[in-house]
Amino acid sequence: MSISLSPDRPPIDPYPLSPYVTWAGNRNRDPILQVFKEIFPKSGHVLELASGGGGHINYFAPHFPQLQFQPSDYDVDVFEPIKQKRADQGSSNVADPIKIDLTAPETWPDPKGRLYDVIFVVNLFQVAPVNIADGIAQVAARVLTKDGFVAIYGPFKVDGKHTTESNEAFDKEILAAKVPEWGLKDVRDLEKAANKHGIALKKIIDMPVNNFILVFGRA
Repeated sequence: MSISLSPDRPPIDPYPLSPYVTWAGNRNRDPILQVFKEIFPKSGHVLELASGGGGHINYFAPHFPQLQFQPSDYDVDVFEPIKQKRADQGSSNVADPIKIDLTAPETWPDPKGRLYDVIFVVNLFQVAPVNIADGIAQVAARVLTKDGFVAIYGPFKVDGKHTTESNEAFDKEILAAKVPEWGLKDVRDLEKAANKHGIALKKIIDMPVNNFILVFGRA
């Protein structure tokens, strides 16, 4: 299902290979990259959850040649597009994608295999149920290094309120699709889910067009 937003934007469509996802990724990737350049470690391992078509991870990876990037998604149909973007970008530090379903613990990575210094998620929660935050927190508790962090990018409400009129309008347009899991989520709900698993909200970074990067780490 998709809904129209404005004339210069494709209809909202969360399918990873949709024109909307491509448009949104191209719009937000450079501001996210600038923050990641400030907060990423000099070396180590990075896991992306819900990689979709792989646009973000393959765009970021060449800027961090000393980091190893691991894409993942619950939908194995996006694995080939991720690999194709890797080839197009020449991203030698991007591994083959792995299946991680945030609602299915049996798919979560084994900490005996590898720990990650960074876990990041981009533009997931406006089209995903809030209980996905519980899965992210459990994966983080399982495979995050002692000083590692989780970075979650997107638009959010704070303390039950929209932070801007434009975000409120965006939320109404998403909700108009009448898909139960769609809609802006509240930072505090993500924080509560994280706290249950020993993960705490450390920082909220303001981003362009009224988005945020939420940074979580071990409590």
